[in-house]
Amino acid sequence: MVKKLKKMNLVKWVSRSLLSLLAMLPVRKKLVLFESFSGKQYSCNPRAIYEHMVAENPDFDLIWSVNKRNVKHFEENDVPYVKRLSFKWFLIMARAKYWVSNSRMPNWVKKPNHTIYLQTWHGTPLKKLVADMEEVKMPGVNKDEYIRNFHKEVAQWDYLISPNHYSTEIFKRAFDFKNKLLETGYPRNDALVNHNHAAAIKKIKEKFSIPESKKVILYAPTWRDHHNSGPGDYHFDLQLDLKQLQASLGQEYMVLLRLHSFISKKLVLDVDKSFAIDVSNYYDINELYLISDLLITDYSSVFFDYAILKRPILFFTYDLEEYRDDIRGFYFSLETEAPGPLVKTTSDLIKEIQSLKNPINSYEAFRKKFLSLEDGYASKRVVNEVFNMKGE
Repeated sequence: MVKKLKKMNLVKWVSRSLLSLLAMLPVRKKLVLFESFSGKQYSCNPRAIYEHMVAENPDFDLIWSVNKRNVKHFEENDVPYVKRLSFKWFLIMARAKYWVSNSRMPNWVKKPNHTIYLQTWHGTPLKKLVADMEEVKMPGVNKDEYIRNFHKEVAQWDYLISPNHYSTEIFKRAFDFKNKLLETGYPRNDALVNHNHAAAIKKIKEKFSIPESKKVILYAPTWRDHHNSGPGDYHFDLQLDLKQLQASLGQEYMVLLRLHSFISKKLVLDVDKSFAIDVSNYYDINELYLISDLLITDYSSVFFDYAILKRPILFFTYDLEEYRDDIRGFYFSLETEAPGPLVKTTSDLIKEIQSLKNPINSYEAFRKKFLSLEDGYASKRVVNEVFNMKGE
């Protein structure tokens, strides 16, 4: 173990030194490096900003940082990329004028002085974050160390995007963020406003061979900090009884299961693919939102985004007391403010689905508080602020 730790620290030192050395090279003022969930996806706010810039800012050189195991989608769709942690990646990281990411960089990464770091983050928080957390139950780190490392990374962020004023106040405090905060709405949600129409939905459904006669349930739960086999190795214990769901709803519905990107172990489903599909590796959840007739989630921030569509949301909160009181803690009462009912069993979920009511005129207070900026133009606002800078 000691040898492993020494080797790990040596690798970090060499990597940090290489990045610092290459940063002495001339800056490329129109080069932008994008990354989503540590290079695992082509998704979220970085994707929305990238696609806006491709269309509106063709003079920029745009490239993605991608984990070597996740290059397939980028290659198939001609999205320019560099393999994360390759020598070329270090060279681009060091010379790029801009970084755009929705999650933390490795803790050994030191941003060059000439680089502008746009941190988009990836959700409106229900769960307590960083300095607001009473306990840290992630493996391999204690609370003080976790907060210290996180705040060290945050000090490098030049810009941080916030989807609403509620999040702004939390981000400033929990992240200890002191630079330019952009309260613009989330760029990734532009698609939920601009592509919420029959033609786009039909095209996406065809990708998954979903019959037109079937309604779609999207199940998108969050991860559990304490369900792990070590650092970076989280698992998910599926409590949703798919066989029971199929017996009751199989004629009318099919289910798409989307696990959090932290989950490393693939689900083994005990029902036929004609009823349930694991879409955890699909590159962008926005398309899954668009084709879904209802969302089942728990404590994930996905419900804030999905509420833009004004479709039913059900909360499968079988471990509510444990998660809220012992694992993470919440910023508000889910029981009183959630835009949908909370249930604890598959049987109760089925009853709620069978008696669904149109929520279009419901939860207006929720939408006013959290979604007032989601008008389809967040990407434009962010790009105009960060990239059309005086003197550039």
